[in-house]
Amino acid sequence: MTDQTLSPAERYAASRDRARQPLLETFREGLRFDLDPFQREACASLERGRSVLVAAPTGAGKTIVAEFAVFLAMREANAKVFYTTPMKALSNQKFQEFVEAYGPESVGLLTGDTNINSRARIVVMTTEVLRNMLYADSDLLTDLAYVVMDEVHYLADRFRGAVWEEVIIHLPSEVRMVSLSATVSNAEEFGDWLQAVRGDTDVVVSEERPVPLEQHILMRSKLIDLFDSSGLAATNRVNPELVQMARYGGRVLSSRQMRDVGRYHSKGGRPDSFRMNRADLVALLDDRNLLPAIFFIFSRNGCDAAVKQVLRAGVRLTEKHERDEIREIVEERCRTLLDEDLAVLGYWEWLEGLERGVAAHHAGLLPAFKEVVEELFRRKLVKVVFATETLALGINMPARTVVLEKLEKFNGEARVPITPGEYTQLTGRAGRRGIDVEGHSVIQWEDGLDPQSVASLASRRSYPLNSSFRPTYNMAVNLIDQFGRPRTREILESSFAQFQADRAVVDLARKAMQQEQSLAGYEEAMACHLGDFREYFSIRRELTDLERKGSRIENASNREREQRQQQLAALRKRMKDHPCHRCTEREQHARWAERWWKLKRDTDRLRSQIQSRTGAVAKVFDRVSDVLLELGYLADEDGETVLTVHGRTLKRIYGERDLLVAECLRRNVWEDLDAPGLAAMACALVFEPRRDEGLASERTLPRGAFRPALEKTTTLWSRLDDLEQENRLPGSEPPSTAISLAMWMWSRGSGLDAVLTEADMAAGDFVRWAKQTIDLLDQLSLVAQGNVGRVARQALESIRRGIVAYSSVA
Repeated sequence: MTDQTLSPAERYAASRDRARQPLLETFREGLRFDLDPFQREACASLERGRSVLVAAPTGAGKTIVAEFAVFLAMREANAKVFYTTPMKALSNQKFQEFVEAYGPESVGLLTGDTNINSRARIVVMTTEVLRNMLYADSDLLTDLAYVVMDEVHYLADRFRGAVWEEVIIHLPSEVRMVSLSATVSNAEEFGDWLQAVRGDTDVVVSEERPVPLEQHILMRSKLIDLFDSSGLAATNRVNPELVQMARYGGRVLSSRQMRDVGRYHSKGGRPDSFRMNRADLVALLDDRNLLPAIFFIFSRNGCDAAVKQVLRAGVRLTEKHERDEIREIVEERCRTLLDEDLAVLGYWEWLEGLERGVAAHHAGLLPAFKEVVEELFRRKLVKVVFATETLALGINMPARTVVLEKLEKFNGEARVPITPGEYTQLTGRAGRRGIDVEGHSVIQWEDGLDPQSVASLASRRSYPLNSSFRPTYNMAVNLIDQFGRPRTREILESSFAQFQADRAVVDLARKAMQQEQSLAGYEEAMACHLGDFREYFSIRRELTDLERKGSRIENASNREREQRQQQLAALRKRMKDHPCHRCTEREQHARWAERWWKLKRDTDRLRSQIQSRTGAVAKVFDRVSDVLLELGYLADEDGETVLTVHGRTLKRIYGERDLLVAECLRRNVWEDLDAPGLAAMACALVFEPRRDEGLASERTLPRGAFRPALEKTTTLWSRLDDLEQENRLPGSEPPSTAISLAMWMWSRGSGLDAVLTEADMAAGDFVRWAKQTIDLLDQLSLVAQGNVGRVARQALESIRRGIVAYSSVA
């Protein structure tokens, strides 16, 4: 909206805002577009010195608020800004963007395997790196003015989410936070927590997509609007044509045909169904000018098979000059790959797909390949990408159209429907700001799909943000060392997890209080002038329960029957002897007593829930501390809990198996391992197998010192698991040696082909596990004493070669 379209009063108000926010005005003048209201509101909060939570749909332009925080920091002498992301790929992308804007000398990058210019004023990093900095009290935190937490809704992730809460709680109070979130249904609740733990925080929520979304169902060869667009119906009413076509196999029928179909159905027949193949669908989208498109397929193999299918069908979406540009970019980006590895990686088939404008994108792809696909798609050179849902998270890769082939996915255990939140995230990629007038989502029809359920999926507000926070061993020793045990309990009770539990407790307590008032009224109504009617009623209930129990027991011995009859006789005598038994209003009192008893049982259950939720996080912390005390990582000295020398080692070990690693170092379990053996061991500790993977057979394990070391490691794991179970902690899975031999071979210099064959996994997966292995070896090289520390450094260097060493930002 320009000043010319505003009324005089609105122009005056806008002028006053500009005068109050001179820095925002300067920043806005440097942009090629005007700010949306939510962006202006969030930036104005930052200029006033406040923190801000921004919740808006994918592609709405939340990052402009983060860029304004960087702009503000760069205008202050020495002020720094940390930009945190949940993924290395997103960190790499933001790093490159900031380098283009501010120059390489002003920007740094810190991820698990990359350290570039860490003392720069703008540093992009994964969230775990910042958490580790806070616990180590790093000098890099000096002059920190702003922290951006991109994709902050990751704190709901059950594996990594706790890291986000740790950072939010422990950041110095003077640091202002810019939290960027997807549209969550409880943004206000999350904002209230941020206000409680961080102070001045404004919540800015926008549910408007910057580019409107047109939603379609593909039935047979026809794209049908999901919602009624006749103008006669209320918004979000399902298109009547779609309902009819869904009923009759994808055809609109005349009155006569509908009568025929009715007779057909009455004889038990079914209309035929038709699913357009992918090549024809790509051609349809191309004809309708709906490319570029992302096809979401919830399977890596499915993505790769889809590319092969459309290539076999002869799909070609590029001109010669585009193919030349594609080949030039690919050769430049992949020049560091060894010639002998190209065939193993499927390079030539991948390049053919790219030159024809088609690619896959999933976690099994080599990182170098994924980055090339992302770049070519952004440059509009690749027109169709078949992707898993990981593409919907964070990476800047918008399309004109998103295609969902199915509305269910495999979650590791079963096929489950996608949630409204996942649907919003996936379709959020449709519509490129500044390019498309509207985005499009296409859902492929299949038998059994209900248009009404699809419509409710598409029209519901997104998912709630629920904390996954839980105290860990490393967290416990770091906090106890810094604050002592009593203060640590208080700090943990300020977590979002406890905040949500406490809010639930308030509602439960309110309900319990109302029920207790009702109980008092029932007690008054059942009061008897002859005696204690509650006592009398409890005898009646005991008698009724015993009679029911007796009627259900078959094949009881004579002795058991006799005993029960004696009990029944004694209870009947007690009941008749009770003074209330003679009351003329006895049955009326009994009806009130029955209501009182049922409500009392429900109220006791509520009180039990309140008890279990109050201080829930602190209770888990106490159990974690008890394990550490028993193992000697903590000790009691003069009534205070302090760290032992072993606790100080544990302070510097991060990861799911922090305590097991500390125990193995403490007991010299890995002392005899060489570099390949230690690489294989570290891999066994970080690797998370799928259901059909796990322990390798002994004949496929590395020989020599590895096997006895593994046996000792597994024995230690078993003891820790038993101790955790005794302390009502969840325990963990045993170390998995499924790819240990492959990592051992890679460390010894084996070729990529042999290693991937042994690992039985895609190159991208192997690289991911290799980098996690490197991360653990890096920690061991810094923490372990003597031989293990030296060997860990050698093992790290032996793994960091070839495709594992590749980095787009190095």
